[in-house]
Amino acid sequence: MRKIILNALIILIFIFATGCTSNADTVDTPLYSGKSLFIGVVGEVPKIREEHIHFTSISFEELEDYDELSSDYDAVVIMKEHLQEADDNKYVKVYTHAGIPFFFIQSTKSFMPFVLEDVSYEHSSLKDFNNNMYATGYFHNGEKYRSWEDGLYNDKINEPNIKDAYSRIFTTIESIENGTYE
Repeated sequence: MRKIILNALIILIFIFATGCTSNADTVDTPLYSGKSLFIGVVGEVPKIREEHIHFTSISFEELEDYDELSSDYDAVVIMKEHLQEADDNKYVKVYTHAGIPFFFIQSTKSFMPFVLEDVSYEHSSLKDFNNNMYATGYFHNGEKYRSWEDGLYNDKINEPNIKDAYSRIFTTIESIENGTYE
């Protein structure tokens, strides 16, 4: 009898410890429930929770036609693997004149290497400027710019936290379109 109680106690402790650990690394957040969005993505299309968000893979060549970008997409996301190429001087005008927000995923150097000429992402002195941020956003409407950063819950890189960050990005995109983003 004593052995059964001891085994049951060990199982309960294991269940309790496992449950506490996984909950500390994620947070249950609401889905983005706003309007449908159309987003261009340079790199692999991210996994998200929302079904009314439409990603289209685009190339850097397509970025250069920034007038077309603004009529086709609500925003553009550039994935981590393409950040060094995204800082090429020829794209500065795109980010500053397209009239839509850009999100640089897992940029550790803010948005500045992308919007300032002759500032290299690789050699930027902004090394690890926003190391704990998952996404850095930039929007310029011709008069002024806005930038923002979105982190992950408890700085934990896992699927639920990444999906939550995208839900917040979608909310930001909609608020920019509505003119309510401050």
